[in-house]
Amino acid sequence: MVTRRAVVTGASSGIGEATVRDLRDRGWDVVAVARRAERLQALAEETGASAISCDLTDGDAVTALIGEIGAAGPVHALVQVAGGARGTDRVEDGRIDDWQWMYDVNVLATQRLVAGFLPLLRRAAAVDGHADTVFVTSTAAQTAYPGGGGYNAAKAAESMLVKALRQELNGEPIRVVEVAPGMVHTEEFTLNRLGGDKAAAEAVYAGVDDPLTAADVADVIGYALNTPGHVNLDLITMRPVAQSAQHLLARGALRVRPEHED
Repeated sequence: MVTRRAVVTGASSGIGEATVRDLRDRGWDVVAVARRAERLQALAEETGASAISCDLTDGDAVTALIGEIGAAGPVHALVQVAGGARGTDRVEDGRIDDWQWMYDVNVLATQRLVAGFLPLLRRAAAVDGHADTVFVTSTAAQTAYPGGGGYNAAKAAESMLVKALRQELNGEPIRVVEVAPGMVHTEEFTLNRLGGDKAAAEAVYAGVDDPLTAADVADVIGYALNTPGHVNLDLITMRPVAQSAQHLLARGALRVRPEHED
Protein backbone atom coordinates (compact mmCIF):
# COMPACT_ATOMS: atom_id res chain seq x y z
CA MET A 1 0.00 0.00 0.00
CA VAL A 2 1.27 3.43 -0.97
CA THR A 3 1.05 6.09 1.73
CA ARG A 4 -0.61 8.93 -0.10
CA ARG A 5 0.34 12.55 0.55
CA ALA A 6 -2.08 15.46 0.43
CA VAL A 7 -1.62 19.22 0.53
CA VAL A 8 -4.47 20.93 2.39
CA THR A 9 -4.83 24.71 2.20
CA GLY A 10 -6.72 26.92 4.62
CA ALA A 11 -5.52 24.54 7.32
CA SER A 12 -5.26 26.91 10.28
CA SER A 13 -8.99 26.77 11.08
CA GLY A 14 -12.42 25.55 10.03
CA ILE A 15 -12.83 23.07 7.18
CA GLY A 16 -9.14 23.07 6.32
CA GLU A 17 -8.07 22.20 9.85
CA ALA A 18 -10.75 19.52 10.10
CA THR A 19 -9.61 18.04 6.78
CA VAL A 20 -6.04 17.76 8.04
CA ARG A 21 -7.29 15.87 11.09
CA ASP A 22 -9.57 13.61 9.03
CA LEU A 23 -6.92 12.65 6.49
CA ARG A 24 -4.34 11.98 9.19
CA ASP A 25 -6.87 9.69 10.88
CA ARG A 26 -7.26 7.88 7.54
CA GLY A 27 -3.52 7.31 7.30
CA TRP A 28 -2.57 10.03 4.83
CA ASP A 29 0.61 12.07 5.01
CA VAL A 30 -0.57 15.68 5.08
CA VAL A 31 1.06 19.04 4.42
CA ALA A 32 -1.02 21.73 6.14
CA VAL A 33 -0.81 25.16 4.49
CA ALA A 34 -2.13 28.51 5.73
CA ARG A 35 -0.92 32.00 6.60
CA ARG A 36 -0.90 31.67 10.41
CA ALA A 37 2.28 29.85 11.34
CA GLU A 38 1.56 29.47 15.06
CA ARG A 39 -1.79 27.78 14.54
CA LEU A 40 -0.31 25.53 11.87
CA GLN A 41 2.52 24.48 14.13
CA ALA A 42 0.12 23.58 16.92
CA LEU A 43 -1.94 21.51 14.48
CA ALA A 44 1.18 19.78 13.17
CA GLU A 45 2.35 18.88 16.66
CA GLU A 46 -1.06 17.45 17.52
CA THR A 47 -1.69 15.48 14.33
CA GLY A 48 1.73 14.65 12.91
CA ALA A 49 1.10 16.65 9.76
CA SER A 50 3.76 18.84 8.20
CA ALA A 51 3.12 22.60 8.23
CA ILE A 52 4.16 25.38 5.86
CA SER A 53 3.04 28.98 6.23
CA CYS A 54 2.14 30.69 2.94
CA ASP A 55 0.05 33.59 1.64
CA LEU A 56 -1.68 32.10 -1.40
CA THR A 57 -2.30 35.54 -2.89
CA ASP A 58 1.48 36.03 -3.24
CA GLY A 59 2.72 34.40 -6.44
CA ASP A 60 6.35 34.20 -5.33
CA ALA A 61 5.34 32.64 -2.02
CA VAL A 62 3.26 30.00 -3.82
CA THR A 63 6.16 29.18 -6.13
CA ALA A 64 8.41 28.69 -3.10
CA LEU A 65 5.73 26.57 -1.40
CA ILE A 66 5.44 24.23 -4.37
CA GLY A 67 9.21 23.89 -4.60
CA GLU A 68 9.52 23.04 -0.91
CA ILE A 69 6.70 20.49 -0.97
CA GLY A 70 7.90 18.88 -4.21
CA ALA A 71 11.42 18.48 -2.85
CA ALA A 72 10.11 16.58 0.17
CA GLY A 73 8.19 13.88 -1.69
CA PRO A 74 5.33 13.04 -4.05
CA VAL A 75 1.99 14.85 -3.98
CA HIS A 76 -1.05 12.65 -4.55
CA ALA A 77 -3.77 15.17 -3.72
CA LEU A 78 -4.34 18.91 -3.61
CA VAL A 79 -7.23 19.92 -1.35
CA GLN A 80 -7.97 23.60 -1.90
CA VAL A 81 -10.04 24.85 1.02
CA ALA A 82 -8.62 28.36 1.43
CA GLY A 83 -10.99 31.17 0.52
CA GLY A 84 -13.49 33.41 2.21
CA ALA A 85 -16.10 36.13 2.09
CA ARG A 86 -16.09 39.77 3.05
CA GLY A 87 -19.20 41.85 3.55
CA THR A 88 -22.88 41.53 2.78
CA ASP A 89 -23.23 44.69 0.70
CA ARG A 90 -25.67 45.09 -2.13
CA VAL A 91 -24.05 45.17 -5.57
CA GLU A 92 -24.49 48.93 -5.86
CA ASP A 93 -22.80 49.46 -2.49
CA GLY A 94 -20.05 46.88 -2.87
CA ARG A 95 -16.59 47.79 -1.65
CA ILE A 96 -14.14 47.20 -4.49
CA ASP A 97 -11.37 46.25 -2.06
CA ASP A 98 -13.57 43.50 -0.58
CA TRP A 99 -14.58 42.21 -3.99
CA GLN A 100 -10.95 42.22 -5.17
CA TRP A 101 -9.88 40.29 -2.06
CA MET A 102 -12.59 37.68 -2.58
CA TYR A 103 -11.55 37.18 -6.20
CA ASP A 104 -7.88 36.95 -5.21
CA VAL A 105 -8.34 34.34 -2.47
CA ASN A 106 -11.06 32.26 -4.10
CA VAL A 107 -10.12 32.31 -7.78
CA LEU A 108 -6.61 33.54 -8.52
CA ALA A 109 -5.07 31.64 -5.62
CA THR A 110 -6.80 28.49 -6.87
CA GLN A 111 -5.41 28.98 -10.38
CA ARG A 112 -1.90 29.46 -8.99
CA LEU A 113 -2.15 26.26 -6.99
CA VAL A 114 -3.48 24.23 -9.91
CA ALA A 115 -0.78 25.48 -12.27
CA GLY A 116 1.96 24.84 -9.73
CA PHE A 117 0.88 21.46 -8.40
CA LEU A 118 -0.26 19.74 -11.60
CA PRO A 119 3.29 18.66 -12.56
CA LEU A 120 3.70 17.08 -9.12
CA LEU A 121 0.29 15.41 -9.30
CA ARG A 122 1.10 14.02 -12.74
CA ARG A 123 4.33 12.51 -11.45
CA ALA A 124 2.51 10.84 -8.57
CA ALA A 125 -0.24 9.56 -10.85
CA ALA A 126 2.30 8.09 -13.27
CA VAL A 127 3.84 6.06 -10.43
CA ASP A 128 0.87 5.26 -8.20
CA GLY A 129 -2.07 5.09 -10.62
CA HIS A 130 -4.00 8.29 -10.00
CA ALA A 131 -3.93 11.67 -8.27
CA ASP A 132 -6.63 13.95 -6.94
CA THR A 133 -7.72 17.55 -6.72
CA VAL A 134 -10.52 18.63 -4.40
CA PHE A 135 -11.96 22.14 -4.31
CA VAL A 136 -14.27 23.44 -1.60
CA THR A 137 -16.57 25.99 -3.22
CA SER A 138 -20.04 26.81 -1.84
CA THR A 139 -23.72 26.66 -2.58
CA ALA A 140 -23.21 30.41 -3.04
CA ALA A 141 -21.67 29.40 -6.38
CA GLN A 142 -25.01 27.90 -7.42
CA THR A 143 -27.64 30.36 -6.18
CA ALA A 144 -27.42 34.13 -5.81
CA TYR A 145 -28.90 35.95 -2.83
CA PRO A 146 -29.22 39.61 -1.80
CA GLY A 147 -26.04 40.86 -0.19
CA GLY A 148 -24.03 37.97 -1.59
CA GLY A 149 -23.09 39.36 -4.99
CA GLY A 150 -19.35 39.56 -4.41
CA TYR A 151 -19.08 36.13 -2.81
CA ASN A 152 -21.56 34.63 -5.30
CA ALA A 153 -19.44 35.91 -8.16
CA ALA A 154 -16.12 34.74 -6.70
CA LYS A 155 -17.33 31.26 -5.81
CA ALA A 156 -19.13 30.87 -9.14
CA ALA A 157 -15.88 31.77 -10.88
CA GLU A 158 -13.98 29.21 -8.82
CA SER A 159 -16.61 26.59 -9.60
CA MET A 160 -16.31 27.28 -13.33
CA LEU A 161 -12.53 27.00 -13.05
CA VAL A 162 -13.01 23.55 -11.53
CA LYS A 163 -15.43 22.43 -14.24
CA ALA A 164 -13.10 23.62 -16.99
CA LEU A 165 -10.15 21.88 -15.33
CA ARG A 166 -12.01 18.56 -15.21
CA GLN A 167 -12.57 18.73 -18.96
CA GLU A 168 -9.01 19.87 -19.67
CA LEU A 169 -7.65 16.86 -17.76
CA ASN A 170 -9.85 14.40 -19.65
CA GLY A 171 -7.76 11.35 -20.49
CA GLU A 172 -5.43 11.75 -17.51
CA PRO A 173 -5.77 9.76 -14.27
CA ILE A 174 -6.35 12.90 -12.18
CA ARG A 175 -9.68 13.31 -10.46
CA VAL A 176 -11.31 16.71 -10.04
CA VAL A 177 -13.81 16.88 -7.18
CA GLU A 178 -15.90 19.87 -6.12
CA VAL A 179 -17.51 20.00 -2.67
CA ALA A 180 -20.10 22.76 -2.30
CA PRO A 181 -21.30 23.16 1.30
CA GLY A 182 -24.30 25.17 2.40
CA MET A 183 -24.53 26.46 5.98
CA VAL A 184 -21.46 25.40 7.96
CA HIS A 185 -20.99 26.70 11.49
CA THR A 186 -17.27 27.34 11.87
CA GLU A 187 -15.43 29.59 14.27
CA GLU A 188 -14.30 32.21 11.75
CA PHE A 189 -16.05 32.25 8.36
CA THR A 190 -19.12 34.33 9.21
CA LEU A 191 -17.29 36.27 11.91
CA ASN A 192 -14.71 37.40 9.35
CA ARG A 193 -17.38 38.12 6.77
CA LEU A 194 -19.20 40.41 9.19
CA GLY A 195 -16.09 42.31 10.26
CA GLY A 196 -15.68 40.61 13.64
CA ASP A 197 -19.23 41.28 14.90
CA LYS A 198 -19.75 38.23 17.14
CA ALA A 199 -23.41 38.93 17.88
CA ALA A 200 -24.27 39.30 14.20
CA ALA A 201 -22.31 36.17 13.34
CA GLU A 202 -24.08 34.04 15.94
CA ALA A 203 -27.45 35.39 14.82
CA VAL A 204 -26.89 33.77 11.42
CA TYR A 205 -27.01 30.33 13.07
CA ALA A 206 -29.53 31.09 15.82
CA GLY A 207 -32.22 28.44 16.16
CA VAL A 208 -30.91 26.28 13.32
CA ASP A 209 -31.09 22.61 14.26
CA ASP A 210 -27.63 21.13 13.58
CA PRO A 211 -25.96 23.23 10.90
CA LEU A 212 -23.08 21.46 9.21
CA THR A 213 -19.75 21.40 11.00
CA ALA A 214 -16.25 21.59 9.58
CA ALA A 215 -15.84 17.91 10.48
CA ASP A 216 -18.90 17.03 8.37
CA VAL A 217 -17.32 18.60 5.30
CA ALA A 218 -13.94 17.05 6.06
CA ASP A 219 -15.58 13.63 6.28
CA VAL A 220 -17.01 14.05 2.79
CA ILE A 221 -13.63 15.18 1.44
CA GLY A 222 -11.98 12.15 3.02
CA TYR A 223 -14.62 9.88 1.54
CA ALA A 224 -14.14 11.34 -1.94
CA LEU A 225 -10.37 10.88 -1.76
CA ASN A 226 -10.67 7.29 -0.58
CA THR A 227 -13.08 6.02 -3.21
CA PRO A 228 -11.55 3.72 -5.85
CA GLY A 229 -9.30 5.65 -8.22
CA HIS A 230 -11.63 5.26 -11.22
CA VAL A 231 -14.55 6.92 -9.37
CA ASN A 232 -14.88 10.72 -9.62
CA LEU A 233 -17.41 12.58 -7.51
CA ASP A 234 -17.77 15.57 -9.78
CA LEU A 235 -19.91 17.75 -7.51
CA ILE A 236 -21.06 17.11 -3.97
CA THR A 237 -23.60 19.63 -2.74
CA MET A 238 -24.18 19.26 0.99
CA ARG A 239 -26.43 21.16 3.38
CA PRO A 240 -27.88 20.65 6.83
CA VAL A 241 -31.32 19.09 6.75
CA ALA A 242 -32.68 22.39 8.11
CA GLN A 243 -31.54 24.17 4.93
CA SER A 244 -33.62 22.79 2.08
CA ALA A 245 -32.37 25.46 -0.34
CA GLN A 246 -30.09 28.47 -0.19
CA HIS A 247 -33.04 30.69 0.78
CA LEU A 248 -35.10 28.14 2.76
CA LEU A 249 -33.82 27.69 6.31
CA ALA A 250 -35.82 26.24 9.19
CA ARG A 251 -35.20 27.68 12.63
CA GLY A 252 -36.28 25.69 15.64
CA ALA A 253 -36.29 21.97 16.32
CA LEU A 254 -36.95 19.71 13.35
CA ARG A 255 -40.08 17.66 13.92
CA VAL A 256 -42.26 15.23 12.05
CA ARG A 257 -45.45 16.81 10.80
CA PRO A 258 -48.43 15.14 12.49
CA GLU A 259 -50.65 12.93 10.37
CA HIS A 260 -54.04 14.33 9.45
CA GLU A 261 -56.93 12.69 11.18
CA ASP A 262 -59.98 11.58 9.19
